Amino acid sequence: MSQPSILLLARADSSHVVTPFKPLPLSAADPFMDTRRVAWSGIDGVSAGIIDIGDVFDIADFPHTEVIVVHAGHVTLKTPELTLELGVGASAVIGRGTALRIEAHPGTQWAFCASTTEAPTPGLTLLDPLAMLSPSSAPEPQILIGPTPQCRSRNAFENAATNLRVGVWDSTPYERHGRAHKLNELMYLIEGSVTLQAPDGTSMTINTGDSVFVAQGAPCAWKSTGYVRKVYAVK
Repeated sequence: MSQPSILLLARADSSHVVTPFKPLPLSAADPFMDTRRVAWSGIDGVSAGIIDIGDVFDIADFPHTEVIVVHAGHVTLKTPELTLELGVGASAVIGRGTALRIEAHPGTQWAFCASTTEAPTPGLTLLDPLAMLSPSSAPEPQILIGPTPQCRSRNAFENAATNLRVGVWDSTPYERHGRAHKLNELMYLIEGSVTLQAPDGTSMTINTGDSVFVAQGAPCAWKSTGYVRKVYAVK
């Protein structure tokens, strides 16, 4: 899991993915223990993978910050201040230090990107797929193939201690040459399709409802032929 890679975590149609996963808790305090299946675990404290679960957990102090995207079933996140009901396609952030109850229906699965941190940021953040977005930077002109796209984004969650940013981004179609991915990134496609290509020519097409993780440093080219909107978690 140390070689920076493009890792498909889950498909919208629940079809099999070839990504290797390893049962691995993130720490001795991980509430999900061996139900957590890890595809990526970096030395920078970022992990990504899948959780298959159907149980109830009462957690006094959530031990890390975790972004989840539900791919099957239904999960309820409850704090004294807020209750989130998450069905397929819904996503949220659980902050480090949150006291909460998690109620996962049998057969629930979510993709995750987790970040270890000492600084607590307790609370729940729902990621609104229809959030209003503001103009954001396009890819560097020197790596673009064709016209410059129009890109927009909005951060819904930010952790200054770890530089974790989570939110929604969209873009008009574009193509760019491969380069080392600047950050670790979990992507969940709300709308559209994109093909990610490695230097050896192998490619992976990510469609609406799919989740993929691209590790920092992974060589990756991008090609989209239509509008794309995604949830992102970058660090």
